[in-house]
Amino acid sequence: MLFKSKSKYDYLIVGLGNPGDKYEKTRHNVGFRVIDKLAEKYNAKTFKNKFQALYTDCDIEDKKVMLFKPLTYMNNSGSAVSEVVRFYKIPTDNIIVISDDISLPAGRLRIRANGSHGGHNGLKDIIELLGTDNIARIKVGMGQKPYPDYDLADWVLSVPSKEDTLLIEKAEDSAADAIKVILKSGISAAMNRFNK
Repeated sequence: MLFKSKSKYDYLIVGLGNPGDKYEKTRHNVGFRVIDKLAEKYNAKTFKNKFQALYTDCDIEDKKVMLFKPLTYMNNSGSAVSEVVRFYKIPTDNIIVISDDISLPAGRLRIRANGSHGGHNGLKDIIELLGTDNIARIKVGMGQKPYPDYDLADWVLSVPSKEDTLLIEKAEDSAADAIKVILKSGISAAMNRFNK
């Protein structure tokens, strides 16, 4: 494998989800949807299939950004992310991961500069394979399971109610806005603005 001496990308923005139409509108695929919003908003090129992912690039706030959707299924997201990070020598400080979070109310955002995976298997795999939890992330609230015995996989792979879908769609727009703030003013500014 060839390695670049300096990354051609300033930032890698990773949206987590599962490939396939049946997962498109589920709670777990919010990361994919935010990536698609960013691609549309910033006139990104057509997505290519490489690095076990769909990816494209665009400019946001004068930064060269790769938009990245792993095709490995959620629990193995780290293999795709680590592959592209190694190839382009992208510093982990310049990675932002967008994921769902069932501990947050539907539509709530939480931005963090680093920290544990919080039980999210996609984040867990990325952290393990990159060997660091110093990775910025934007978590989009999906709401908690309706009752404790409700199967977690069934919950995250289900389609939200119409009411929750409206809240989540607004949060997806806010997550896209948060990316711009992070790239322009830093993650602290985004945390102050969006972590309400």
